[in-house]
Amino acid sequence: MAKIRENGAEQPYIKAGIFKIRIPLIHYKWEWSEAFQGILMCATCLGAIPVLTDVLGVSFEIAWSMVIINGLLYNLHSLLGDPVVPGWITPSIPLTTAYLVDNYAIGVERTQALIALQLLLSLVFLVLGATGGAGKIMKKVPNSIKGGIILGAGLSAIIGEIKLDGGRFNVYPIAVTIGTLVAFYLLFSDSFYKLKQRNRTAYMIGKFGMLPAIIVAIIVGPLTGEVPVPQIELGSIIKIPDFAGIINNVSVFGVGFPGLDLFIAAIPTVIMIYIIAFGDFVTSEALIGEADEIRKDEKIDFNPNRSNIVSGIRNLIEGSFIPYVPLCGPLWSAVTAAVATRYKDGREAMDSIFSGIGTFRWMTFISVALVPVVTLVQPVLPVALSLTLLVQGFVCVRLAMDTVKTETEKGVAGVMATILAIKGAAWGLAVGIILHVLLIASKKGKDIVSTEGEVEV
Repeated sequence: MAKIRENGAEQPYIKAGIFKIRIPLIHYKWEWSEAFQGILMCATCLGAIPVLTDVLGVSFEIAWSMVIINGLLYNLHSLLGDPVVPGWITPSIPLTTAYLVDNYAIGVERTQALIALQLLLSLVFLVLGATGGAGKIMKKVPNSIKGGIILGAGLSAIIGEIKLDGGRFNVYPIAVTIGTLVAFYLLFSDSFYKLKQRNRTAYMIGKFGMLPAIIVAIIVGPLTGEVPVPQIELGSIIKIPDFAGIINNVSVFGVGFPGLDLFIAAIPTVIMIYIIAFGDFVTSEALIGEADEIRKDEKIDFNPNRSNIVSGIRNLIEGSFIPYVPLCGPLWSAVTAAVATRYKDGREAMDSIFSGIGTFRWMTFISVALVPVVTLVQPVLPVALSLTLLVQGFVCVRLAMDTVKTETEKGVAGVMATILAIKGAAWGLAVGIILHVLLIASKKGKDIVSTEGEVEV
């Protein structure tokens, strides 16, 4: 097994341009804690099934097949050296759904519209990553805007779960409440962190991140009658994707390549979706930077250009073969935070950041194809999705507060985030830029901040 070199060097990898290829079990170890998490956390991945069946009108079998292929593509990030747990562009799901449902008839027309949107989004990711534009944007964006984006993403996630119209909390109040409290306590509680240092049972529970919360939801849901009792199927073990059904019903080879008009119509929505995705890059940099400061035995290289390219490749492949309503985002905040939390406990807890993220994503891919696992978690899919979004909200709010430094930056970020969560990404970004220029930037467009961190007047 290759070891991490001394003095904070990176774990061995195969250099290929901007990519740093890491092969499982050769360049990083298998982490059983993340593997066990992946078995039940796949419930969130499977949450895409009802979205795909409702919006695209495909069968459960085809939607399940699409989820399996999407699960395999998640592993491109750890394979190519992107040190995050990737996920959907979750806050964009309502935006994408509304765009498709309000403008296109279900069937070929709506599927082609989604293909056009996802292919155009992949082009944005690839161009910004390949030209280095993503990295330059990350460096240029002021703290007030970064903080507003992260905070807005957190508020959107929380509001979406607890709102009266359509919030999952109102459908599964007991399971979501108890599951969320368990997840928050295990991941973010100072008292539990101290308890782990002196109690082996607590330490073992803490190793599994959000897994205990999902188990609690599986138990509490049926006991309260909020979800049905799982009907585990043991007749078959592995689900083989319905490749023929995918090719014929949703791929560009079956429904045809979208016309130019569909690409043009998708431009405003794509811009707003990338603004949302940009928040994930900001959050990724903050989460990984936080972990990198604590662990001195491994240097973590987060490159926003590489992350953009890998996300672009995933969207390009899926847009062509399995157009995916949740789209392909660069970060699953909740699980990346859970992995980073255990990683901070030292090398004895986790050999490398890639050990955790790589193991987790390979295990979720395997699990979404296992029939007994899928039938076990199927009833609690909405609850699992709600838990991960609420954890994501907590993480984003915390990171946003660490990002902004001065009183004025905090005010700009807060107003921007509120508008972003209520009015949408485009409105939030516009207000954030105006307030930053008006309140923080000088006539030359540079921040005027004193060495003590207070705005000069």
